[in-house]
Amino acid sequence: MKYFLVITALLICFTIKAEEKQIASPDGKIVVTISDKNGQPSYRISYKDTPFINSSSLGLITNIGDFSREMSLEHDVQSNRIDETYTLPNIKQSNVHYVATEGVYRFSQQGKMIYDVIFRVSDRDVAFKYKMYPQKNTLSCIVKEEATSFVLPDGSTTFLCPQSKPMGGFARTSPSYETSYTADDVAGKNGWGEGYTFPCLFRNGDNGWVLVSETGVNGGYCASRLLGHKGGVYTIGFPQEGEANGNGTVSPGIALPGETPWRTITVGKTLAPIVETTVPFDVVKPLYPAKGEYTYGRGSWSWIIGGNSSCNYDEQIRYIDFSAAMGYQSVLIDALWDKQIGRKGIEKLAEYAKSKRVALYLWYNSNGYWNDAPQSPRGIMNTTINRRKEMKWMQSIGIRGIKVDFIGSDKQVTMQLYEDILADANDYGLLVIFHGCTLPRGWERMYPNFASSEAVLASENLHFSQGSCDAEAFNACLHPFIRNTVGSMDFGGSTLNKYYNARNDSTTRTSRRITSDVFALATAVLFQSPVQHFALTPNNLTDAPEWAINFMKEVPSTWDEVRFLDGYPGKYIILARRHQNKWYIAGINASSEEIKVKLHLPMISAGETISVYTDNARLVGKTSTEKLNKHQQLQVSIPCNGGIVIAN
Repeated sequence: MKYFLVITALLICFTIKAEEKQIASPDGKIVVTISDKNGQPSYRISYKDTPFINSSSLGLITNIGDFSREMSLEHDVQSNRIDETYTLPNIKQSNVHYVATEGVYRFSQQGKMIYDVIFRVSDRDVAFKYKMYPQKNTLSCIVKEEATSFVLPDGSTTFLCPQSKPMGGFARTSPSYETSYTADDVAGKNGWGEGYTFPCLFRNGDNGWVLVSETGVNGGYCASRLLGHKGGVYTIGFPQEGEANGNGTVSPGIALPGETPWRTITVGKTLAPIVETTVPFDVVKPLYPAKGEYTYGRGSWSWIIGGNSSCNYDEQIRYIDFSAAMGYQSVLIDALWDKQIGRKGIEKLAEYAKSKRVALYLWYNSNGYWNDAPQSPRGIMNTTINRRKEMKWMQSIGIRGIKVDFIGSDKQVTMQLYEDILADANDYGLLVIFHGCTLPRGWERMYPNFASSEAVLASENLHFSQGSCDAEAFNACLHPFIRNTVGSMDFGGSTLNKYYNARNDSTTRTSRRITSDVFALATAVLFQSPVQHFALTPNNLTDAPEWAINFMKEVPSTWDEVRFLDGYPGKYIILARRHQNKWYIAGINASSEEIKVKLHLPMISAGETISVYTDNARLVGKTSTEKLNKHQQLQVSIPCNGGIVIAN
């Protein structure tokens, strides 16, 4: 009994000494509480006094010590006000004013300074990262595990994309962030056993929404995922051992002092903060200056409809002419060009394209020891010497950018490959698109020549499978709320062919589009990427509705502002994007019933003439013009698999 009383007294004493600090957003609505109760670093988040993230653990477990327990939060806190503006033409909002409260919370163990947890809290986002300090003469460490967790309130539901097992799928190229989402699922699951890919969306009952992701990942760390546990607990998971054919460590190494990537949490009563967030870019900085001014824009590509056989000289001439007729800036020449066209042929195509004011993008296999994908060109992007030699050749003939495919791993060594490709490409003035790849994590700002990434179940699956066509609207009603909120998404969609074949008919065994033409126009607005290679074909100049082709000639690929108007993940979405002084309002519907919504459009003046693209119940589209009423309201109806577009 004596010993019990002594232990109890010590525990009470420790609890009494526990530090608890708070940091609030500039408007005071988001409050983060940081604690070291019982020696366990933790945080929790409330929004308007309602819990959005319950008490969740912090900490790092390294090869030089376990710094997730027996930790003490120091009394002094370094506080700062962040007030920054920046311009970034290749994200959802070109001019950003980022205002946040920053707090630096130092944790020690047995009197030794171990790390800071740096929190930044804006009016819609919480971001935090660790800054680890040297320990005596130890100037490096391996992070074996990150204790960071996210504990959702009871009753939360999930909108998550399961992580696939490594070295599976086509030619052992997974994971590649190309699995189907589950919507409105219960919390506490763990996907297919391997957790979930970022970003992760949660509904906090009727209280609001939470989006969890990460940003600032470069060659100095690995990319991560979320592991699900019972009770709505989600923890940071490092890459799987088998990724990259088993090569490379799953545990990142950092030099000391050193920092981890940012963990980001966006919260709101509505979905507007989720859709409109810029936090992936707010908390990072450019890692090198742009070699020059990069040109984004729209383009075409033959593979999505014509497949591998379309990668020949004559067909690419036809697509160059098509892009020129559409007023587009580029053509993407996909896999096998080195064998089916040849380098001399590419040089001739580049010269011809230049005469038409069109530029070329070239596809490459990432190669190396991490996949069995046979498509060529191979053996170039995986080595510095070959890569830079190739890029010098591309620069000499005026190639605008590259699309690098099949990079299925999140290990630190793979992040270094991404960074090396981007840095080398910048030296030669090339934009970079990644496919079969990980989620971009702030890369639009970190790497000035980064254009976009796939990291989604994209349009190629519509080509491969009728099931993907049947689920097109459902998936399209998820991406603006989840994947596309945190980074540019190279989807390659907006098909106007009825069938995914070059003849655009049912005689060939191919999948059939079940969404409407207006739906296709709407996704050109809904899916954000500064470089858009649309799934249009030369035959659309004569077999698609003239109003649809005219719209696709004008729709921009870069945006100055975004506003969420209405919707629910997996059911329907209506949002507005502004390019210069012109607004585009786009909506699509995956619900079985027609959606009827009264839109308030304060961004368009009362009495202004607007163009409206609508579908009837049979998904037959039409366009009309009308004047916006004095209340700046418009009643709209969207049938299942249909869309609506409004432009001023």
